[in-house]
Amino acid sequence: MPPVLDIQNLIKQFDTFTAVDNINFQVEEGSFFSILGPSGCGKTTLLRMIAGFLSPSSGKIAIRGRDMVGVPPNKRPVNLVFQNLALFPMMNVRDNIAFGLKRQGLPSSKILKKVETMLERVHLTGYGDKDISQLSGGQKQRVAIARSLVLEPSLLLLDEPLGALDLKLREQMKIELKKLQADIGTTFMYITHDQSEALVMSDKVAVMNNGRFEQIDSPTNLYRHPKSRFVASFVGETNTLPVQKLQHNPLTVRTAFGLEMQAVADGQLTDELDLFIRPEAIILNPAKELEGINRFLLKVRNILFDGSNTKFLATVENADTEVELTVALPQNEQFAHIQRGDILSAGVHRDSCRCYRRREQA
Repeated sequence: MPPVLDIQNLIKQFDTFTAVDNINFQVEEGSFFSILGPSGCGKTTLLRMIAGFLSPSSGKIAIRGRDMVGVPPNKRPVNLVFQNLALFPMMNVRDNIAFGLKRQGLPSSKILKKVETMLERVHLTGYGDKDISQLSGGQKQRVAIARSLVLEPSLLLLDEPLGALDLKLREQMKIELKKLQADIGTTFMYITHDQSEALVMSDKVAVMNNGRFEQIDSPTNLYRHPKSRFVASFVGETNTLPVQKLQHNPLTVRTAFGLEMQAVADGQLTDELDLFIRPEAIILNPAKELEGINRFLLKVRNILFDGSNTKFLATVENADTEVELTVALPQNEQFAHIQRGDILSAGVHRDSCRCYRRREQA
């Protein structure tokens, strides 16, 4: 099956500034595809080109095999959901959803049937007569999505739609959106700077930095096998340690505090590297029979209780230099007794120690 969206060699320049720099990717039918990146990386510019609000400097945008060059936004088989939702407060829920259908000139009976079907699909049956002001933030979100989906777009573009919601509602809506996309089957393309949103909801995630895609992959692979220093640092929490390469094969490095460790790496390496270790990759009291483990002692400095995400800060015991590490505690009460000052045996598997070129050399 051909992709819904096919982007080839896409570039967007504003005078001497390149906002989107030679992007290539495809979005498959029925998938949830996210673009994840910091503010100013070019992701909204990319979205606006796909929607037709900006023209590319060069490159190709094809939707269902049709080149979009010269096709105005209202003629493209896409719809865009903004962060501010842009609902009409003077209209009720039904009229908001029906707005685009009325502009198409459909007969009233067909509009009513389509709107009622869409209300059911977004789990808002019986809400048609309610004013927008009577809805919760999550319900408004679903109305905005329903208003776009009722027009049966090939692609639904969502530009940070959860950004204005409070934390608890945002967590709920991540699950709602994922379920909604799976139920309806429309292809979603989602823009966000929030890694949790991208990882939880997406089939594929493109990590964007300085106008380019650093990596396009499944959420699992992005997290476990980052291909660049930027992806490793931007996706998920990590401990970053400056190290010096001692041996290339197997890769062996020495930390600034004197500990020798085996590690893995992608790409070309220099002698001065940065070592990335996820907090949850650090094993407490590792079994002696475990192989491939870098072993050391940790001294607990502070405990950070956060319910299911409790961590502690620690330093490596007997180290030449004091460097603080963040360690995630397993949620099985096994280490509920630990206190500041405790010394614990710890280790991390060599495959969880990933090295990249030092930032200033990148």
